[in-house]
Amino acid sequence: MSFWHSMTWHTEGIQVVSPVRWRVLDGIVGAFWQAESAQGAKGYYLADDPRIMIFFSDVSPYIRMSNLDGNFVTSYRPMTRAVYVPAGVPLWTNSRSTHKFSHLNLHIHKDRLLRYLVPSLGASAALAALRQPVEMQDADAVETLAQLLVGEVDHPSRHGLYAESLVGSIVAGLLDIPKETVSPDNAGLTLAQMNKLNARIDGLGGYRLSVAEMAATVGLSESWFSNAFKQTTGKTPLQWQLGRRIDLAQKMLLESSLPVADVAAHLGFSDQAHLTKVFRQIVGHTPAAWRRLQQAN
Repeated sequence: MSFWHSMTWHTEGIQVVSPVRWRVLDGIVGAFWQAESAQGAKGYYLADDPRIMIFFSDVSPYIRMSNLDGNFVTSYRPMTRAVYVPAGVPLWTNSRSTHKFSHLNLHIHKDRLLRYLVPSLGASAALAALRQPVEMQDADAVETLAQLLVGEVDHPSRHGLYAESLVGSIVAGLLDIPKETVSPDNAGLTLAQMNKLNARIDGLGGYRLSVAEMAATVGLSESWFSNAFKQTTGKTPLQWQLGRRIDLAQKMLLESSLPVADVAAHLGFSDQAHLTKVFRQIVGHTPAAWRRLQQAN
């Protein structure tokens, strides 16, 4: 994804002391800053995309931040070691005393973040996480990942995939993503979710969906979905889906005169023998024998 961040910003009293190091990745722009801030220095920042700031020293005694205004009279708080700022959220900063600092800025396109999060969390949970600001003072693990990433921003030595995986780990460690729990009271899928799955399978004409695609259909992570699905049906998602395809095969055998080979091709089986083997395991007869029995009745 070709991407360069868009941000409105202005500062007073902040001076860069070393050339800024940049690296552009897939939907990500990373920048490593080293600067000196004078007493009373201030800044304003508003980005069109989500961004992350990670400081490599404790700046809470020196920098205050606010999302309401730049007056710092009634609403402000200390700057933490790691901060996630959702898209469109303004940020004002103010320095209480002179100090030097270094930090990593990550600008990430919203679609890139969703592409990373949705397969594990589902669309609704991923969107909720992106809208929730995060401020983390105890950020040792995230800072360690950020230090590795700075090395790849400052002096790239590996494929961009390595740097992107570090960004993904930082996102997972920083964003407010609730721990998955499945209790006996809410372990199963709802009727509406099962109807969605049935409609999706029917709409595809029986072609197989991956577990990740099935989970995305009902807005759940793959691991959570698999657990909930087994609680609901007593089968794994792929076992259930195979049964649904055999149901469709039975319907086609009854309602059409298509040869068994054509039914197999229509439903995504590798060939007639594959359909026949699965059909016999589930129904107890071959497709041809089952069709004759139904026609005789």
